[in-house]
Amino acid sequence: MTIREQTEEIERQTLHPKACLSSKSKGRLKPEKEEDIRTCFQRDRDRIIHSKAFRRLKHKTQVFLAPKGDHYRTRLTHTLEVSQIARTIARALRLNEDLTEAIALGHDLGHTPFGHAGEEVLQEIYHRGFNHYEQSLRVVDVLERGGQGLNLTVEVREGILRHSKGKGEIFSASAEVETLEGQIVRVADVIAYVNHDLDDALRAGVLKKSDIPSEFFKIGTNQSKRIDTMVKNVIYTSLETELKEIRMSKEIKNITYALRDFLYENIYEGDVTKQEFRKAKKILSDLYNYYLEHIDEVFREIPKEVIGDKERIVCDFIAGMTDRFALMLYERLFLPQPWMVF
Repeated sequence: MTIREQTEEIERQTLHPKACLSSKSKGRLKPEKEEDIRTCFQRDRDRIIHSKAFRRLKHKTQVFLAPKGDHYRTRLTHTLEVSQIARTIARALRLNEDLTEAIALGHDLGHTPFGHAGEEVLQEIYHRGFNHYEQSLRVVDVLERGGQGLNLTVEVREGILRHSKGKGEIFSASAEVETLEGQIVRVADVIAYVNHDLDDALRAGVLKKSDIPSEFFKIGTNQSKRIDTMVKNVIYTSLETELKEIRMSKEIKNITYALRDFLYENIYEGDVTKQEFRKAKKILSDLYNYYLEHIDEVFREIPKEVIGDKERIVCDFIAGMTDRFALMLYERLFLPQPWMVF
């Protein structure tokens, strides 16, 4: 018996009957031989961590564009916080941690530079529309490994595609997240960002503590206590349903939704953020139109083997940029350069 087979046997003996076992995976788009050490979900996790798209997350905006301080979240630190929260819930519920972690680490690989501002501009100018969760799936299916993709399992791909909810229901049948592990990432994403974005807004001075409605302090006076309350509530409420689905109690869910609405009104769609987002949209729109006219320059970054028409390839290129790479290109292409006098 290989080490992988031993791990699969431990899963069968110890995980909840409704857990997604690695030995029962639906497989990959392109069949591969299993290896001796890692399960299929462990291999997916490692492929995501070693991908270029994952490394680029460290220079992509979470909420505040190109923040000067060292302690503001980026898309990478957000991803790590989601992973930590999701793994805690999965372990407590005896679900598959490896699958949960792989989905969490891959869920935002398709996010644009400048956060949701970038997503909005690509939605407007790309004729087929744009969503970061669909782009995340395209990253792992097509764009990574020089156009070969990461060839992840069906379960990880489905979890990545279904993680996003925007202003919609966190717990929704329409989300069609088949695995409980995927449902965990969906709620862990919200738990992470409503807490750390509030923390960053306070640090940036965009909000004062007195601006925050008192109802949010019912579940904790600081970020750590609020996360603790939310995570424990998800665990115990889900257990009460005998793991038919991942749930929150009505009270905590309503507070979570209210906190999310508050952040949308005061941060994500607030005046300070909108002012900076308008600049970001201008940058990405100009870059998009430039590269449509200079498509050969795109192929230095994206191989010609990648499937798609000209606009699709430019959209992929723009979406994959980090904030600082987009700013560097914009400066080089559209701003006067100083004369080099010797």
